[in-house]
Amino acid sequence: MFAPMGPSVRELAVQAMSSIEQGYDLLAPKFDHTPFRTPDRMLDAVEETLAQAEGSFGAGLDVCCGTGAGLGMLRRLCRERVTGVDFSAGMLAEAERVHGGTAGGPAPDFVRADARALPPALADAYDLAVSFGAFGHFLPAERPALFRGVHGALRPGGVFAFPIGAPLPMASPLYWAAAGFDAVMRVRNAVWRPTFVMYYRTFPFGGVREDLRQAGFTVETLPLDQFGRRPDGTPNWRLVLARRS
Repeated sequence: MFAPMGPSVRELAVQAMSSIEQGYDLLAPKFDHTPFRTPDRMLDAVEETLAQAEGSFGAGLDVCCGTGAGLGMLRRLCRERVTGVDFSAGMLAEAERVHGGTAGGPAPDFVRADARALPPALADAYDLAVSFGAFGHFLPAERPALFRGVHGALRPGGVFAFPIGAPLPMASPLYWAAAGFDAVMRVRNAVWRPTFVMYYRTFPFGGVREDLRQAGFTVETLPLDQFGRRPDGTPNWRLVLARRS
């Protein structure tokens, strides 16, 4: 549908009617040929901002790593260990196929786990955690468990970093596209099982910041000026740096 090597309309429809885990298992081999993969431009902006603000790190964790878009960045930023965690076996297999044998930085290891209940083996083991494009799969009530798990995986002083966009203005076509998508997904989940949780408007910065603080983080943000600013001068995108105290 999106590219010659991307999924067909039928394959996307099958994924949409599956559970999150099964859907991504099915989509994994073609996921990088869809617009759902985090763009390299975003990854590069986050890497540049982290390197300028924090320098290098010891060990790095990619939470909900998918096919591993963020692993290359972590391998360049981290000196010791790099881990990708995801609950889709298909996505992990694709991440290992693409990134497992590539040179440069520590070779990643992979853990299959639900990000809302990270295994004890990952506790107090990382200096940097990142996540890209996954937060729409978590309902607001699930954020505290997610953030507590990441907090527990970090060493004291460790940073949980992720980009977050400014609220879309109601006059923007993207606002109505996101609202329409969320409405369709709510109807789908009301009438069909298993549910497929994926929403675009359930991760507002105010609520996210409060949940991070409740989980034990101190929170600051840095502008991602590579994406410009709005007419009022505020950045279109920020990098959230949530630090374990």
